[in-house]
Amino acid sequence: MSGGLYVSRATIPSVLDRLRELVSHHWGYDSFRPLQQEAMMASIEGRDSLVVMPTGGGKSLCYQAPALLSEHVTVVVSPLISLMKDQVDGLRECGVAAAQLNSSQSSDRQRAIERAVLDGKIKLLFASPERLAMSSFRDLLQRANVRTFAIDEAHCISHWGHDFRPEYRQLRDLRKTFPEASVHAYTATATPQVRRDIAEQLSLRDPLMLVGDFDRPNLTYRVLPRHDEWKQVLEVVERHQGEAGIVYCIRRRDVDSLSEKLRRKGINAVAYHAGLAPEERRAAQEQFATEKCDLVVATVAFGMGIDRSNVRFVLHTGMPKSIEHYQQESGRAGRDGLEAECVLLYSAADAIVWRTMLERGGDGIEPDPAWVESAMRHVRDLDRYCSAATCRHSALVEYFGQQYTADNCHGCDICLGETESVPDAIVIAQKILSCVYRVNQSFGVGHVVSVLRGEDTEKVRDRGHARLSTFGLLKSSTKHELREWIYQLIAQDFLRQTDDEYPILRLGARARDAMKGIAEVKLRQPAVRKKEKAASRSSSGAAPLDPMQPHDRELFERLRVWRRAEAEHRGVPPYVIFSDKTLREIARVRPTTLYELRSIYGIGDAKLEAFGEALITQIREHCAIAPS
Repeated sequence: MSGGLYVSRATIPSVLDRLRELVSHHWGYDSFRPLQQEAMMASIEGRDSLVVMPTGGGKSLCYQAPALLSEHVTVVVSPLISLMKDQVDGLRECGVAAAQLNSSQSSDRQRAIERAVLDGKIKLLFASPERLAMSSFRDLLQRANVRTFAIDEAHCISHWGHDFRPEYRQLRDLRKTFPEASVHAYTATATPQVRRDIAEQLSLRDPLMLVGDFDRPNLTYRVLPRHDEWKQVLEVVERHQGEAGIVYCIRRRDVDSLSEKLRRKGINAVAYHAGLAPEERRAAQEQFATEKCDLVVATVAFGMGIDRSNVRFVLHTGMPKSIEHYQQESGRAGRDGLEAECVLLYSAADAIVWRTMLERGGDGIEPDPAWVESAMRHVRDLDRYCSAATCRHSALVEYFGQQYTADNCHGCDICLGETESVPDAIVIAQKILSCVYRVNQSFGVGHVVSVLRGEDTEKVRDRGHARLSTFGLLKSSTKHELREWIYQLIAQDFLRQTDDEYPILRLGARARDAMKGIAEVKLRQPAVRKKEKAASRSSSGAAPLDPMQPHDRELFERLRVWRRAEAEHRGVPPYVIFSDKTLREIARVRPTTLYELRSIYGIGDAKLEAFGEALITQIREHCAIAPS
């Protein structure tokens, strides 16, 4: 094995005990989350690993905690300066010696950090992939005898991933330069194909592959047909008044217009997209991170550098370009484990918008047609997800190669009964399947819809399809309904689409059973969301969002104000001080001593020493004014 502590099997129990002590002391956690222990031990033993954990699953701790047991500095590769800064700030608040090296620092500051690394005073050093490519930096790491590399956001190295970054490819020769070091890749989003590519690109040696549960049970997913975008956006935003949220738009101009409309409505919303000046983007990011603003309207350019854990809703005004993108963007909600809502406003026209944007390319460079088609396959995957009549949680989990066994997730529009079932679904399905068969499985969705509706188009006439027995068979249905039903049938394997530039409809694996009437077919029509409050989500395993009594909420809000002031004084985001989850527990338990406070989730010894007395004072003052 390469780097690590070369732990023998006999010493593993004592090492685990030491890890638990460190995690409790620095982070205030009394137990490991699923797969964290295995991931940490791989790092300690010096065995290469690939760790896939959903957003909020605790993957950062998998490389942070083992670093404290190592004699050598652990190098963490991260794509964004803002992401590195937040992690370093958070680690320092927990009493961990961490630093970052980046181009924005003065040469004196960089030299000071380099000296600290060589003197063994730094446990975790964060750097970008571009810096890893610099010979001077590699010389520094060799002199420091680095034995462990942690590659964060590792999906960025894969062409098959949803966020490929060419600079990550510079990490491919890490193995040659540091043959004795172990390499550990971490990501929240990776299909089996992307996982294989990550391992190959990084030349991982017999890696331990750890894939966490992709399900996020605390998230409620809803897909709504987009019919009045402004009204629908406003409804979601007002439903979450006073809570943090992100609204994603496909195009920059939509970001600008929507954020302006929200501001005119008196809602403090900031815009973020790549077309803004760097200082404008930094200001928007800082306002959101420091809780001076709770709503960001953005393109996909926003998010990776944000670690705000108390985002209560993510709203997409249009379809993202892949399920991977959607999983990561929607996953920015509810990172504290409390309930959050993810709403996607969907139109079949979104796929056309994406094709136009993909074919246009960027920087005046015409994209490779094969790449465009590969990207469009991802678009169609998400198109099918939006149209499906099956559980949203199940669809997302199964896309990433896992099984979902629950009969009812209690956390999506389908399972909550917010969509309307179509009567005689089997009959409608048989008519659609028959039409696909009658046109010789040689045409796309649009033409099949035209035939079923009995439309007198030039294409229908030229092909002689007006004479088919299925012509006009569903003329009372709208184009939108038929398109949605076709996509739902694709999602249930009754139909399938080819991967051509203009996809062709073919009969799917379950088509024969449907035609025989022995298959269960589910077709749904999206309905307006029910006004009454949805049933409790407790059965899904999610922490209820707001079981707080009014007097507890008053203390919670007071603690949030205190946290914001403390964060501003220290120059860090509020969530670096304490998460909402920790403040909620403090408000509920109301500890009166440091000993009681230490038992609260997320309060380790370092934070107890830094903030304990101030917290106790806040609690006592509040209870004196408003006793429970």
